[in-house]
Amino acid sequence: MDIQARVVELPEIEPLRERYRQEMDCQIIHDSIHARPGWTREYSLTIGHETVGYGSLAVAGPWEDSPTIYEYYVLPGYRTRIFDLFAALLASSGVRKIETQSNGPLLTSMLHTFSDRVTSESILFQDGLTTSHSCEKVCFRPASPEDAAQLERQQLDPGAKWLLESEDQIAAAGDILFHYNRPYGDIYMKVADPNRGRGFGAYLVQELKRVCREGGSVPAARCRVKNVASRKTLQKAGFVPCGHLLTGTVAR
Repeated sequence: MDIQARVVELPEIEPLRERYRQEMDCQIIHDSIHARPGWTREYSLTIGHETVGYGSLAVAGPWEDSPTIYEYYVLPGYRTRIFDLFAALLASSGVRKIETQSNGPLLTSMLHTFSDRVTSESILFQDGLTTSHSCEKVCFRPASPEDAAQLERQQLDPGAKWLLESEDQIAAAGDILFHYNRPYGDIYMKVADPNRGRGFGAYLVQELKRVCREGGSVPAARCRVKNVASRKTLQKAGFVPCGHLLTGTVAR
């Protein structure tokens, strides 16, 4: 039967996207860009007259000069045609780049099948266990407007909503981002240079995880593959690796 990939508006594929999110059952890194005007191009995948899946291309922001397939879903009953459907998406879109998280099996399979160069940008982490680190004479507290100047002097994020204070000085700052799919909250933090190596990072991540859980959300995080210090900090705070953010170039 005839396989087609055609450009559609987001509402047309929303029911399929909800199925995709339910199957993923994890933090979806690029979930939010669907709603950003002009950032994504959606494709409906059909076999004959049946709509059986969709593909999403990132076309703005970091992907403006290199449109990239970042989401791909096919209904379970049609997955015997999954390679043919992806080939149709590639042919219709003309895209040469793929980006996916490795804990998403459908697009990861397409990435390794159709790409000849695959690299890992980041390690993805999920909450593994609750830790009980403590730091003597360190206060974990919400940031206030009065902290902004000192955060900038310490080269910390002035928009961070949480911080560690040691001896009346801000030692580290971090926050929880919710621009991914709820209920997942993405934790980030940074320790000021003079305070590194003192266990502040793991303690801050631990406390941000606690705040995230108390708010009814699920902690998640990621770091660059080569950032060994961040990787160790996240693991010390109870995060465990659950995948990689992969990119690949479609073989010609």
